[in-house]
Parts: sequence; C-alpha cells; structure tokens
Amino acid sequence: MSERIKRLQEEIKKEASFIIQRKVKDPRLGFVSITDVELSRDYSYCKIFISVLGDENEREQTMEGLHKATGFIRSELAKKLRLKTVPKLSFHYDQSLEYGSKIDAILKKLDLDGGSDGE
Repeated sequence: MSERIKRLQEEIKKEASFIIQRKVKDPRLGFVSITDVELSRDYSYCKIFISVLGDENEREQTMEGLHKATGFIRSELAKKLRLKTVPKLSFHYDQSLEYGSKIDAILKKLDLDGGSDGE
C-alpha cells in the first residue's frame, strides 16, 4: 500500500470522526468510534469501519443513521480533503473489538478457574 493511501486513510478517519461526532445531528447515532478506514487504490471507494457502544438495537439505529447521513458526511469530507473526487463511502460494523472482549473474558475465566493450581 502506498504512503499516499495510508496518509489519506488517516486523514479520512480523523475528519470523518470529527464530522460524525460534531456535525451530524441524528438522534439515532450513539457513541461511534471509527476503528479503520480502507481506501481503494483509485480513491473511488472508502470503507469506514465503526464500533458502537451499546446493544444490538443501538448498533442497528446507529448504522441506519450513518447510512442516512452518508451524503452529508461525504460533502463535509469534500470541503476538507484535497481530492478531485471524494470516494463513495460505506459504513461497516467492526466486530473485532467485541470479539476481542469475548476472548479476553474467556481467558480471564480460564485463569480464575485453573490459574491457582501451580502457585
């Protein structure tokens, strides 16, 4: 991956986070964190991976709100980024944090169940 794409991904991540937190006025949006951004090599598509604090219903509401706000977010990004065309945005729920938490909980449980044998 080129340095330019990496730089642009970081810039998109920073700017999109700011726009979602400060400018999107949708009550459906919960506490959203952008975990990763993948930009296509031709800069035409951008996948934004998000994490949402809350239950399944809150996640669904947040995803719905983000999909509705995609045009607004893209137009705000156009004002900040120095690109001929702003990539088409798509939002995806990132399950890696949730998965990591489950693994961590399992490891802690295993440690509590069997960790005192050798001490």
